[in-house]
Amino acid sequence: PGLSFVTLALLDSANDKDPVVREQVRKSILTLGKQQPNKVLSMCQDYLVKHPKLIVGHRVVILQTIELIVKTKIDDISYLKIKSIISLASDEMTRSKDVVPDWQQAASNILVAVGNKYINDIMEEILSKFQPGILPHFFVVQTLASLSESNVYGMVPFLNAILGTMLPMLGMAKQDNMKWVFSSALSHFSESILEYLANLDKAPDPTVRKDTFSSEIYAAYDILYCSWLQSRESKLRLTVAEAVGPMSHLMAHDKLEEQLPKLIPTILSLYKKNTEHYVISKSLCQVLDASVNMGSRVLETQIDSLLTTLNQQVCAPVDYSNPLTVKNHNEVLRCFSILANTFPDRLVMFVLQKLENSNERIRMGSLAVLRHLINSSTSIMESKKLLILASIRQPLADHSNKVKKRVVQVISAMAHHGYLELEGGDLLVKFIIQHCALPDTYYRPGQRPSDPEEVTNEALRSMCDNTLHLFTTTVGRLTDVLWPMLLYYLTPGQYSNATAPLCKSLTLLGTKKRASQEPNFNIDFNEHGRCLLGEGAPFTRCVNGSFPFRSRGHGAPSLSLLNVISPNIHPNAETLWEKEIPALLSYLEGKGPQLNDPGQNLSKIMSSTNYQGFWSWPHGSFQSFLYRCIGVTLQQCSNKEVVQKQLQEMLISARHNDAIERAGVAMGIGLCASSHLDATLAKLDDFGKSDAFKKASGIFSLLKDKNDLDVEKMKSTLILCYGYVALHAPEDQILSRIDSDILRSISKHFNTKVRMVLIVLTHLNIFLLLKDFIKAEPTDAMRTPVRHLVMTTCANLMYPLMPRGVLVGCILEQSPEMSACQVFHLPLGFYLLLFPQELYKDTFNALQELLRNILARDLSPDGLQSVFKHIEEWLSSGQGHERERAMNTTAHILEFYFNNLHVKNMVTFHNLGSLLGRLAPRCTDPNPLVRRAAIDCIYTLLYIQLRYEGFSLDYKDDSVERLITLRESMDNPDHSVLYKTCSELAKIISKRLPQQQLNTLIFMLIEGLVDSQSNCSRASSVLLNTLLKNRGAGLQDLVSEMLEVLHIRLQMISEEQVKVSVAQSILILATQHLQTVINTLISYPLPFDSWSCEMWIALGADSKLASQIMEMLMEKLNIMVPYVDKKESMMRGAIIFYAILLCQMTCALKEMMLNGQSQEAVVSLFPQLFSSLLVRLGSSVGVTLPKDINSSGTNRKSPTKLSAGFDVCGVAVEALRILLARAQLDHVVKPLDQEGAWDKMKDPQQHITGVTLLARAMAKHAGPRLPAIVECLCPCLNNIYECQRVTITAFFSELLNHHVVTELMMMDVLMNNMMERISDPSCTVRMLAVRGLGNIAVGSPEKVHMEGGGELLAAMSSGMEEKDDPGKRITLEAMSGLSKVLLYLDKKNVQLLVVYIFMKIKPFLESENDEIRCASIMLLGNLSKFGSGEPVFKDQIHNVLVSLLLHLSDPNLQVVKACKYAMRVCAPVVGSELITTMFQNHLHEDKSLHYGEFINDLTKYIIQDFPGMLNFYHITVIQFFKSNWAEVRAGAAMFIGR
Repeated sequence: PGLSFVTLALLDSANDKDPVVREQVRKSILTLGKQQPNKVLSMCQDYLVKHPKLIVGHRVVILQTIELIVKTKIDDISYLKIKSIISLASDEMTRSKDVVPDWQQAASNILVAVGNKYINDIMEEILSKFQPGILPHFFVVQTLASLSESNVYGMVPFLNAILGTMLPMLGMAKQDNMKWVFSSALSHFSESILEYLANLDKAPDPTVRKDTFSSEIYAAYDILYCSWLQSRESKLRLTVAEAVGPMSHLMAHDKLEEQLPKLIPTILSLYKKNTEHYVISKSLCQVLDASVNMGSRVLETQIDSLLTTLNQQVCAPVDYSNPLTVKNHNEVLRCFSILANTFPDRLVMFVLQKLENSNERIRMGSLAVLRHLINSSTSIMESKKLLILASIRQPLADHSNKVKKRVVQVISAMAHHGYLELEGGDLLVKFIIQHCALPDTYYRPGQRPSDPEEVTNEALRSMCDNTLHLFTTTVGRLTDVLWPMLLYYLTPGQYSNATAPLCKSLTLLGTKKRASQEPNFNIDFNEHGRCLLGEGAPFTRCVNGSFPFRSRGHGAPSLSLLNVISPNIHPNAETLWEKEIPALLSYLEGKGPQLNDPGQNLSKIMSSTNYQGFWSWPHGSFQSFLYRCIGVTLQQCSNKEVVQKQLQEMLISARHNDAIERAGVAMGIGLCASSHLDATLAKLDDFGKSDAFKKASGIFSLLKDKNDLDVEKMKSTLILCYGYVALHAPEDQILSRIDSDILRSISKHFNTKVRMVLIVLTHLNIFLLLKDFIKAEPTDAMRTPVRHLVMTTCANLMYPLMPRGVLVGCILEQSPEMSACQVFHLPLGFYLLLFPQELYKDTFNALQELLRNILARDLSPDGLQSVFKHIEEWLSSGQGHERERAMNTTAHILEFYFNNLHVKNMVTFHNLGSLLGRLAPRCTDPNPLVRRAAIDCIYTLLYIQLRYEGFSLDYKDDSVERLITLRESMDNPDHSVLYKTCSELAKIISKRLPQQQLNTLIFMLIEGLVDSQSNCSRASSVLLNTLLKNRGAGLQDLVSEMLEVLHIRLQMISEEQVKVSVAQSILILATQHLQTVINTLISYPLPFDSWSCEMWIALGADSKLASQIMEMLMEKLNIMVPYVDKKESMMRGAIIFYAILLCQMTCALKEMMLNGQSQEAVVSLFPQLFSSLLVRLGSSVGVTLPKDINSSGTNRKSPTKLSAGFDVCGVAVEALRILLARAQLDHVVKPLDQEGAWDKMKDPQQHITGVTLLARAMAKHAGPRLPAIVECLCPCLNNIYECQRVTITAFFSELLNHHVVTELMMMDVLMNNMMERISDPSCTVRMLAVRGLGNIAVGSPEKVHMEGGGELLAAMSSGMEEKDDPGKRITLEAMSGLSKVLLYLDKKNVQLLVVYIFMKIKPFLESENDEIRCASIMLLGNLSKFGSGEPVFKDQIHNVLVSLLLHLSDPNLQVVKACKYAMRVCAPVVGSELITTMFQNHLHEDKSLHYGEFINDLTKYIIQDFPGMLNFYHITVIQFFKSNWAEVRAGAAMFIGR
């Protein structure tokens, strides 16, 4: 019972309107069906049988479910159930004679699924509906075709009989869809037969042969080719062509040979007639295959046209997003392969000639064919290899990247088939390597390729990289071709960008050869001469290693190659390189330990070869590294003569103007001095005495400036060399040489500065000199102890000098800033020279000592700030080590400040807020050491504050002590833990921070929202929000400023989480200072920028707060003046202000409702919001903001002119749409979107139509919400603004058109309102009120009937008397409304008014307005049922009968129809049975009327039945001779003539 109940429920739900639900229902039924297939199938069958009128979509879902169950559980379904399923599916498939694709296809699929196992039962059922001489159902044939595809072995034995029955039917098929299905079936049958014959060893009947089917297939082919292939229907032509392909394999050879001269041209011609080419190419391929297989001689006569057409196809662009174009391309290539078997020479020559064509696409197509032939026709192409190698040289020089891409593909194919080992193959390898070195594609600014097939340099280069790797790894025969040839390409500069792929390939080749100990692994450089690298190999690779991330990351591959080929380089290299290179590789990959100086490791690699003479390379940064390599090499060199010579060459060849190269020379000489101090000092002394240092004099003084500059640079090199000599030389030897050699030599060239040094100890300029010293140090490395010495000197000089002297100012302003920069900025890069940690440690301690001494001179908040200002910029550095150094320094000076603080007087710690604002966000810094140091700083700061508050030195505050616990949790990198800790930290700060410091802290934290570290910007937001929650209530005066700053910061915040936190900040401020927040945000200029919008959206997050804000905004919207008329100028400025303010408030409401969390507030206030926005919408139609808005002074921030781009009405419309969506009224929004209602509402000409559509959608889809909306809108009907009354009246008018108004008991309220509006000063409002009263008859006919309608009739009758009615719109609505109302009134209620209304209608029968003329005639007809038996009414009918007769020829068709209707229903009142019968027989709206005959007959009846009225008719007709319409005048003439 449970299964039945569930299955039945699912079957009922199977046609749910949601496709996701339908799919889920189908899956659920399938799940049940897998468990109990027989039971579920029975229920599905019963459901279909019991519901014969089930809609098609529902039946389809159930049938599809049956198919799925049968497919998955066919072995578990009983035979009886299978039989019943077959019967059901067959009946469902053929029940409707018309083709209903979804339904019948679903039934057919069931039969196919069953046929996979029970083919005999299926065929018994199907063949019963496939009888000779009777055209079968479309889907019977389709099912046979599908069965032949899904069950080849089961169906082929039946096909001979089926074909015999089918052939006569082909002639009976007249409709294209039947021709299509027969063609499709023949295609499937042929494919099945071919598959059966190809697998006879598996077939149940191996005696089946091709000629069994040949005659039937040929007979069918004859009909298809001769008749159906000529059809105008392209779909049928393609299906016939598709069938011809496999059928050609089954035709007798002589028949096929006979047909080929006609068939091939016909197929080729189809390319021009159809846009879809895949089917044609597939069929052509099959026909060609059949022809070649039987050895046809006819093909030779067709070869030219075949090649031309196929070439056009293969050159067509291939859209890889469209699978059919790809399939077509592949089929065309197969055609070329087939032709290659019969015409190899002709085909190859054709393709190779096309390679020289000037058309790029033809060259690309030919290369595609060539590649395909190389891959698919190996034996045929074997003899053509040399010819192809010679011909491919032309495309190698092509300039098009598209062609080059095809060339690379061809080369790849050639590599796998032995072409590259032949003469000329090396050129192809060179081509690949050249394109591995391609530079990036250059585009001009703003330029991007418009060609979707564009092949960029990057794409081509990547393809060549992959091809080279493929050669190395998968084409084994190329190993000896590529090794060692690829080495040649490593040195020329033009291949530098190919270094990485070359090294990777060489590494793979070398590793394989070295591991298998192949003899040719060892390279004889002498034998190969200059074609290989020679002994320069390792240096090229080492230079690459020194700049590892250049040239597409060539460092690691270069080092790997060095490691592999080390036995080929030098006997000493292998052992050292195998130790050093893996360490460098690990370092580069980020896996190994940190290296103090990776460059030193590279230099060691160099020194193992003891190679000289390689420094004159062209790149400065490379040269610097190479000079250093020389230094390492000279360390190992024992030949003093060589050392002297190389030192001399280094100093002479160096470019002293290049700072990088100058530093490299100095480093190299310093390294050399570690082993050869005496020789080095001697060489430097000689260099200092050389002519190069002599200044120009005499006539050559003209060149003095340039000469002096060069000399100064050389002096810089020399002094730098002495510095590195002092650094690297053995300590026991250098100390005795400093005075005697180094300082003596320096003094010769720097004698002025030496004298200054002698007197500087007594001069205040010492600090400026020391500043110059430290400034001269490179900022990217620490090579000397200059920083340490300078800062120690500064610190020591502090003691003898007075604190108030000029010197203190100099130190405060210069030393800390300079020193901090020089120490904090030192990088951690591996290729920069970091010297021992002791040097850095000493320098860092000296900096701290200097800062302590400066701080000790002024131990006050101001003194602390003067020191901190030089550090704080480093706290937010992008480099972790810089932040760590700065934070440690800050912690150090704060601890010193605290330990040395003696509070004697009450002093305000005025910078506590700013210090905390800088330090607190660092508590979540990515660097854990920074986090801990930040907590320590805050801990110290808060205790400093306690000291200033008067607490003793040993006082312990519980809340501050909690920071010790928090510090431990900072070691946890988990973000949630860090932010929780931040929140706790904020609470502690909030508790201890004085109110006057809170302001500064708040703004510092807001500044921290854009911190360079995302963790810290998030921390700033957490701290800010916690502080605002705890202390925000006291910040009333700062709210506006805070919002301004948050608005500015939002523009710079990229972190999404921080944006969310800012939204939370705004929300917190709003809960505490709601009015201030609203006043501030509402004042932002229109249109709101995206950040202002985000701030308003944030206020929608709290439903309670959102409700408050919405109520406040609506209150203002409802009472403010909506706009100003141009005539009113007295109060113009003030009223414009209010108009702008209304726009701002509307925008604010719109943005708040965009927040999904505002839904609760929106739903609770929906009636008020809807009515306010609808009224606002009415006020906005056609309103524009004034052009001089900026000069009015009403908006303090409005920098732009709004009238040009700001859509006042559009904002209200968009707000209304968002309101409906947020209130989950998507079913209201959808029809409004479809009908373009929103645009209509904005258009003054279509506004009423748009509001009508809105009311209609609300009445249909949101009825229960209407009573409250109506209640809110009713008071607005008395507003003084016409536009508002128009909008509301239009809304109410349409509501009355729907029965939901009666159901919700709103009829009386709305009707009374419409009655009141009948006397409105606005004619538009009166017109809408009359329309609404008329709509009552549609929305509540029972009310009209019950109340008799007297009041309604009177009100609408008065509408026809309107004098202030331009365009007669009120009159038209009155007559249309009366027609509606009269349908539901009794005769007794209307009888007294009939003649009165009739008299009111009569003047409008000849109105020039077509709509009024039509409405008046319709109303006349509707009145007739109330006038039967009344002599007065009969007279009135005769009075207008002539008018009605003549307007039967009115130029307006609607008027003609109205006349026919009116005359037909008035006929019984005329008083003549003959005329009545005539009117009712001939005057039907949808039938044509022979006007002349009709008038002729009618005249006879009038003469016969009304002889006394002939004169009256005569006079009346004459009056129409002056009618405005020629047709009526002609009719009058005809009538009088009869």
